[in-house]
Amino acid sequence: MTLLKAVLAIAFLIGGPFLGGLIVGIDRKVSARMQGRVGPPILQPFYDVAKLLGKERATVSTAQDIYIVMYLVFVVISGCLFFAGGNFLLVTLLVTMASLFLVIAAYNTRSPFAEAGAQRENLQVMAYEPMVLLTAAGFYLATGTFDVAQIGLAQSPAILKTFLLFIGFLFILTIKLRKSPFDISTSEHAHQELVKGVTTEFAGRTLARYEIAHWYETVLFLGWTALFIIWGSPVGVVVALVAVVVLYFLEIWIDNNFARVKWQVMLRYSWWAAFGLGGANILYLYIINLL
Repeated sequence: MTLLKAVLAIAFLIGGPFLGGLIVGIDRKVSARMQGRVGPPILQPFYDVAKLLGKERATVSTAQDIYIVMYLVFVVISGCLFFAGGNFLLVTLLVTMASLFLVIAAYNTRSPFAEAGAQRENLQVMAYEPMVLLTAAGFYLATGTFDVAQIGLAQSPAILKTFLLFIGFLFILTIKLRKSPFDISTSEHAHQELVKGVTTEFAGRTLARYEIAHWYETVLFLGWTALFIIWGSPVGVVVALVAVVVLYFLEIWIDNNFARVKWQVMLRYSWWAAFGLGGANILYLYIINLL
C-alpha cells in the first residue's frame, strides 16, 4: 500500500502538468467552438509555456520569484498528498497556503492592476474557503475519516450522503477553476478588464511557473470532484472519470454563457451555498450519526 501511494504521488508530480496542460488546451478549443471560432491547437498551452521558459529573466523583484515558486511548491505538495491518499483536511489547508503566496507575489509588484487583482484573489479565497472546510467536515461525518484513500475505497460513494455538499462544492469549483462568472481576479481567457489581474506583472519564467501551477491545480480540483463519486470498485473509478469529464464540460459551458459578476455577488452566493446547502448537509450527517 505504501508503494502504491508513492507511485500515485510520483504520477501526479510528473503527469499532473501534462494532463493539466492538455485539459486547458481542450478547454480553449471547446470555448472557441462555442464562440464560432477555430481556436488554437490543443497543445498551444505547452507551446506558450515553453516560449515563456525560454525568455530572459524579467521580474519586478527577486522576492516575487520566490513567492511564485512557493505557490507552485505548495500546490504540488498538496496534489501529491491528495493522490497518495493522505489527509484531505491537510490538503485543503496546503492549497489555501498556496493561494496566499500567489496573493503576496501580486502585492509585491506594487502595480495598481496587480494589487487590485490580489485584493480580488483574497475575496475569492474568502468566498470558497467556508465551502471547502465544510466539504472536509462532510467527508469526515459521512465516512468517519479524513483519509482520502479510505474515502475513495469505501463500499459506496460519499455523494449518497453528501449530495448537498456536492452541489455547493460545484458552485465554488467555478471559482477554483477561474471560470466566469467568478473569474474576478484573473482569467485564462482574453476577457479580463484588469489587464490580467493578479498576473499582470508576471512575465517569462515567473508566468510559466504560474501556468504550470494552474495546470496542477486543475487536476487536483477535478480529483476533489471525483472523490465525491468514486468508490472501491473498478466501476466506481469509471463512473467518477465520466462524471468529472461531464462536469468539466459543464464548467466550460458556464464560462462561455455567463457574464462576470461583482465580487459582492460572488461572496454572497458562495456563502449562501456554503451555509445553506453545506450547513444543511452537515446538520443531516450530524443527526444520522447520533441515531
